[in-house]
Amino acid sequence: MTKVCCLNPIAEVGTKNFTDEYALTDNLQEADAVLVRSAAMHDLEFPESLVAIARAGAGVNNIPLDRCTEEGIVVFNTPGANANGVKELVIAGMLLAARDIAGGAEWVRANKEDQNISKTMEKAKKKYAGTEIKGKTLGVIGLGAIGIEVANAADALGMKVIGYDPYLSVTGALRLSRSVSIVDSMDALFVKSDYITLHVPLLDATKGTICKKTLDMMKDGVVILNYARDLLVNDDDMAEALASGKVKRYMTDFPTPKTGEMVNVFATPHLGASTEESEDNCAIMAVDELRDYIETGRIRNSVNYPNCFLAPEACAARICILNVNKPNMIVRFSAILSEAGINIPNMSNKSRGEAAYTIIDCDTTPSDELIDKIRAIDGVKKVRVIYY
Repeated sequence: MTKVCCLNPIAEVGTKNFTDEYALTDNLQEADAVLVRSAAMHDLEFPESLVAIARAGAGVNNIPLDRCTEEGIVVFNTPGANANGVKELVIAGMLLAARDIAGGAEWVRANKEDQNISKTMEKAKKKYAGTEIKGKTLGVIGLGAIGIEVANAADALGMKVIGYDPYLSVTGALRLSRSVSIVDSMDALFVKSDYITLHVPLLDATKGTICKKTLDMMKDGVVILNYARDLLVNDDDMAEALASGKVKRYMTDFPTPKTGEMVNVFATPHLGASTEESEDNCAIMAVDELRDYIETGRIRNSVNYPNCFLAPEACAARICILNVNKPNMIVRFSAILSEAGINIPNMSNKSRGEAAYTIIDCDTTPSDELIDKIRAIDGVKKVRVIYY
């Protein structure tokens, strides 16, 4: 029985996909796998039994990736499962910034007792006049699952769209509208854009992407949309840019004490993926990834180990090894099996930075003693055996 701990409520449409060979538990210390959304895991102690964590969402800042890699725990996320939900919120953010819909609605609420509101509003509405987004230039930083959705939607609304992503995949490029222009530097995007939206992960290299230096390159009255991560924008520099009028509006899904004091900020409480559809999609995808790994050894959409797949074969057992990426590891695995007279009909090995993963099919069931020998190899983090 595989025990799965849900650290956050996970949509039942996903968890119902577990078979009778799985059981949900509230006790992390007895878990083989974890499903999580936003719960902080950095200070949690992981049991030896834990082999995988699936984040029902894209960001994994709440998970200690380095420690998971060191302990041989594969961390999955669900890229693209919430892309449409975030895309729609970004588009809504652009429209709210362009038209001051929120300001107009607040005026109506403040004047609800006015018996002549139908007349007074004709004078008042001038204060809330805005612009249309059609024909304006949107700069999209990061063309992953969400960035591509945003770019294509903005293009369909008649905007001129330019994108920047040095890691744009061939698959991603094929999904982009032909009208989207790719620039080779963020500087070029900053100079040309009326609206700028961020869709990159929070890394040391991306922290403070929007700061005084980059803001100075932008058009006066630019609108910044941050529905990715809070620290991609330097709050102090943003406050100064808003006060001076350099930035017309800052639309963010990550309110902070500082943004709460700024003028012309429209902040929402991390609603990007907070739709029934996104939560369902993320739950389904996370459960599928866990089951795939536990039942077949396949890794897909991992953020700390390489993707790896070996087609099912008629064999006695499958050995799954998570180890340090260094020379002679496969030779040592093979030698132990060879000494035991076990043939290897099929094998796959992939690496990602300092982490590596090996799947070995065996035509004879390996003994516990043999598996212990593999575990004892220096650099091996965790070994699982799937019996057929």
